[in-house]
Amino acid sequence: MTDEEFLALPYRPNAGLMLLNDTGKVFVGKRIDTDGEAWQMPQGGIDKGEAAEAAALRELEEETGIAAGLVDILSVSNDWIKYDFPRELAAKLWVRRSGEPRYRGQKQMWYLMRFKGQATDVNIATAHPEFSEWKWTTPTELPRHIVPFKRKMYEQVLAEFSTWL
Repeated sequence: MTDEEFLALPYRPNAGLMLLNDTGKVFVGKRIDTDGEAWQMPQGGIDKGEAAEAAALRELEEETGIAAGLVDILSVSNDWIKYDFPRELAAKLWVRRSGEPRYRGQKQMWYLMRFKGQATDVNIATAHPEFSEWKWTTPTELPRHIVPFKRKMYEQVLAEFSTWL
């Protein structure tokens, strides 16, 4: 696939969520399917016909075990925030039968949520776990934990929600 063909691929619709605890720290999980330090905030694909907010709340429960009733939505990003996959990763994720990638990256609608529960309400040992561990981090420290190809997007999310942080 040429660079031009790759850049012509669409972005996969996705919902992301920045979950804040009562001290203003951000939830991050360490990806279970990646070696090394690959941390991220919960996120996931938006199913056909599903609203972005519904996807965000579904992903919250699927990835963290936190029920929707334990969060308040404080803010939503003004627009989709996009990032590109590295070419080698795009060739492994969501590929066509031909082996060609279906997406060049993801476009995400982001939700800022306040967690109203306790640490015991977090359960990353879900039916299809995505995280091997989790922690709370400060917004300032957040980009340091994130894989390089997502850092710029995370900085955009932080800027989007800066008045709340």
